[in-house]
Amino acid sequence: MRIGEIAALVGVTSRAIRHYHHIGLLPEPARRANGYRAYAVRDAVLLARIRRLTEIGLALDEVRDVLADDAGRELVEVLGELDADLARQEREIRERRRVLAALLEAPLTSDGPLSPALAALLESAPATASPAAAKDREHLALLDVAGGAGGSEVFAALRPLAEDPGVTALYERLDELAGAGEDDPRIAPLAADLAAAVPDEVLAVIPEGASLATGVGRALLDDYPPAQREVVRRVMEAMGERMRRTRGETS
Repeated sequence: MRIGEIAALVGVTSRAIRHYHHIGLLPEPARRANGYRAYAVRDAVLLARIRRLTEIGLALDEVRDVLADDAGRELVEVLGELDADLARQEREIRERRRVLAALLEAPLTSDGPLSPALAALLESAPATASPAAAKDREHLALLDVAGGAGGSEVFAALRPLAEDPGVTALYERLDELAGAGEDDPRIAPLAADLAAAVPDEVLAVIPEGASLATGVGRALLDDYPPAQREVVRRVMEAMGERMRRTRGETS
């Protein structure tokens, strides 16, 4: 094969192949009497591997290290690894398309794209201009991305709470604490009312071991000003205690 033929076969440019020759990443084959390089199947396999490794994010120096580790292997081994890599990419693409299809089923909003489960939850909540409610939406959107399949169960369990008209008043009380200190007397009764409003069904689907002591948990708490942060901390503490009692655990 000539350079143009191997480039077309593998899906790279002739210029890229010459660059790989220049930096010693791809051995340059011997030239025929007419001066043209003659590429073999082995060269195409090696070039395909270089392309695959660069596509997954490896720098050329890293690619060189990987290829050095592969030196001396049989062609069938290299081909098998390439095939396995392609199969992995196919699985990843199918999963991404599955997630994208689910997102496209949900209405696109300023918060979106949202999963169908979260979109249904937010649609059921009464309209409010509460800053605390807006912050809750942001945190739920984060859970939507990071929570995996478990997030859908949490959103479904939160539906009765979102539809409760009394929740708006709780958000308003939380908004009133935006500029207050951690010793504000309104903190304790509001935390108790918020914790009591959380249905047992929500606690049942929260994964065991979930805690605000994690880096993500601390970051969420730090997203609130002092008095509101203390309210949220107390609510999570009370929910944790309820979860332990429900699951028969000891403090």
